[in-house]
Amino acid sequence: MKQLIIPLILSLLLPPVSATATRKSSSEEKGLAIVREADRRGSGYNDFTADMLMVLRNKHNRESVRRLRIKALEVEGDGDKSLTIFDNPKDVKGTAFLNFTHKVGDDDQWLYLPALKRVKRISSRNKSGSFMGSEFSYEDIASQEVEKYTYKWIRDKKYDGQKCFVVEFYPVDKKDSGYTRQVSWIDRKHYRTLKVEYFDRKDSHLKTLTFTGYQKYLEKYWRADEMNMVNHQNGKSTRLKFLNYKFRTGLKDRDFNKNSLKRVR
Repeated sequence: MKQLIIPLILSLLLPPVSATATRKSSSEEKGLAIVREADRRGSGYNDFTADMLMVLRNKHNRESVRRLRIKALEVEGDGDKSLTIFDNPKDVKGTAFLNFTHKVGDDDQWLYLPALKRVKRISSRNKSGSFMGSEFSYEDIASQEVEKYTYKWIRDKKYDGQKCFVVEFYPVDKKDSGYTRQVSWIDRKHYRTLKVEYFDRKDSHLKTLTFTGYQKYLEKYWRADEMNMVNHQNGKSTRLKFLNYKFRTGLKDRDFNKNSLKRVR
C-alpha cells in the first residue's frame, strides 16, 4: 500500500503537466526519432565517388554548366569527409573544395583556388555564403549530422503522391547558421528526403530544395539523381545532376588531405 500512497501524495503536490507541454515534447521526440531512423538507413556505405553536373540558372533563365567530381568517406564517430573537384569550364577548372563535417562544433572547410594558387579556409561565420556562385551555401553542402539540429515533427502529409513526415530542423549553431529553420518532407516508406524548405534569419521563405530520380545502390542506399535548389528571393536556381555512382571504392583518410588540394587531378 505504501508504494501506492507515496506516488499519490507526490502527484497532489507537484504542478500538473499541461497538455500543450506534453504534445510539444511528443512532437520533438517523434521528430528526432524520424531523423535518427533516416540517418541509420543511410549509414554504412563506407565511401563513394560520383560525377556531377551543376547547372546555374539566373533570373532571366540563362544557364551555365559546370562539370565536377565528388568523393566522400564515412568517419566512425564523426561526420563525413568529402572532396569536390571542378573539371570545367576553364575558369573554374582545378578548383577543389574539402569538407570535414563534425557531429559537434564547427565543420572544417577549405577551398583551393588555382588562379591564386592558394588554399583558403572557410570560416564558420561564412558558411551561409554562396558555394561557387550557386544557390547552395557552404552550410547546405556539408553532411547533415543529426547532432547539428533539434527537431519537431509537424504533421504527416503527402508530397508528390508519397506519404511523408513533415519535420522542422532548428540549427544548434544559431549564431552562424544562415537559417532559422528548415522544413523537410521525408517519405514514410524509405525515409528519403523529398523536399526541404529553408527559412532565412528573418524567418522568410528563402529557398526550396527538391530531390528526384531516387535509385537504390548496394540493395540498401537510396541516392537522388537530381537535386534542384530554387531561391525564391532572387529568382535564381541551381540543379545538381549525379552520374556514375560507385560505392566502396577503397578511399582512405589520406585521400582527403588539405595539403594535397593543390595536386588534385
